[in-house]
Amino acid sequence: MKIVVTGTRGIPNILGGVETHCEELFPRIVQQGYNVTVICRKGYKKDTYKEYKGVHLLNIGTSPNKLLEAIIHTFKSVWIAKFILHADLIHIHAIGPAIMTPLARLLGMKVVFTHHGADYERAKWGRIAKWVLRFGERMGVKYANKVIVISEVINSHIIYKYGRNDINLIFNGVNIPVKTHDTSYLDTLGIQKGNYVFAMGRFVPEKGFERLINVFAELNLKEIQLVIAGDTDHEDKFSKKLKNLAREKKIILTGFIKGEKLNELLTNTRLFVIPSYHEGLPIALLEAMSFKLDVLASDIPANKTIGLPNDCYFENKNEIDFLNKLSLKISKPVFNREYDMSAYNWDIIAKETASVYSKLF
Repeated sequence: MKIVVTGTRGIPNILGGVETHCEELFPRIVQQGYNVTVICRKGYKKDTYKEYKGVHLLNIGTSPNKLLEAIIHTFKSVWIAKFILHADLIHIHAIGPAIMTPLARLLGMKVVFTHHGADYERAKWGRIAKWVLRFGERMGVKYANKVIVISEVINSHIIYKYGRNDINLIFNGVNIPVKTHDTSYLDTLGIQKGNYVFAMGRFVPEKGFERLINVFAELNLKEIQLVIAGDTDHEDKFSKKLKNLAREKKIILTGFIKGEKLNELLTNTRLFVIPSYHEGLPIALLEAMSFKLDVLASDIPANKTIGLPNDCYFENKNEIDFLNKLSLKISKPVFNREYDMSAYNWDIIAKETASVYSKLF
């Protein structure tokens, strides 16, 4: 069976939750015996590789406009999937690209749509963009042969809003980490093991990094530093403002990192913080849990559904509670927390996804 994947910026080593999801999932789908092509967006995929762990990679251009980028890319991907790659099935990720679901069905392909979260709740989008995203969600849910959701929150939302009850709940996953003993990257950053708080993600308003920086600065700590890994897809007023604020408050920004550098930071941090206003099912939080880190997360539904201990949450939009919980966490000795990660195994997730495909044929 030939499967084409679209809706992601591309793989591998590209910033984003959907991108990480696809990077981990589709090599495992290939191992299940499927022929998979991921159609990537030029401008994000910098290398010239045509294959990644058995997954075929096709790099095509799209609009530079951040609102039109995903939709135009998906439109082109659907035509390529049908008339050039002769795909049996197209797997569309995220609600914006899902606007092309009816077209894929009209062209005779089976469609699987993965809903990663209600992107229209994100602050970066204006009124027109939010309408388009809502419409995309409707098209994906209504017309896809099979719908996958990554969290209980999204599942409940679709059942309530659209009345579709045949949803496949398949979580995001995380790999079991091999912790490092190396601290050479920490040395280059000027930080010491156990003497920093860590956060990571894309530099967009809903990630809450601005308030994390301001709240951390209020603590006025001398020995503990704040490190944030990540960057933005498109440099804009918000990302520039965030980077300027970080420089002003002497916060360490690493840029987008993966691999050994990220491993070092996760292995040696005192506390992991996820201050988001909106999430689907945050892979960043799952990664922190896989490292057995103590965490502090906003009590938004996506974070609460993971079921962390009560002391790991602060009240969303309550800066005083955030400050108090952060101060309390930092004051405690560094320790390992045990979490049940059995639901977030990528190998199991790949088998569950392949089962969705097989039901269509």
